[in-house]
Amino acid sequence: MSDPTEVPRGADLLTRDAVRAVLAELAGWSRDGGAIRATYTLRDFPTAVDLVVAVAAAAEAANHHPDIDIRWRRVTFRLTTHDAGGLTAADVTLARHIQALAVARGW
Repeated sequence: MSDPTEVPRGADLLTRDAVRAVLAELAGWSRDGGAIRATYTLRDFPTAVDLVVAVAAAAEAANHHPDIDIRWRRVTFRLTTHDAGGLTAADVTLARHIQALAVARGW
């Protein structure tokens, strides 16, 4: 995989223990049924939208698209691998990337 945001298709579902371990590493992320989610509160609306645009570009490149909810300066991302029926390494990869993009914008 040359692109760090590229999604490995056909990946196995993560075990509960693997999900717990990942969530321990990802600040602000939590389990949401068969998905993981995080909400980032940024300094203002333009910064929140900028984060969404950056995540959209990464998600499109990876062909792995999160559910996104924008509320003023708060952005919530929800990740699951629909074609696998739950959480996979693809979700973890994108969650790490989203977190790095949020940190770069002052989160």
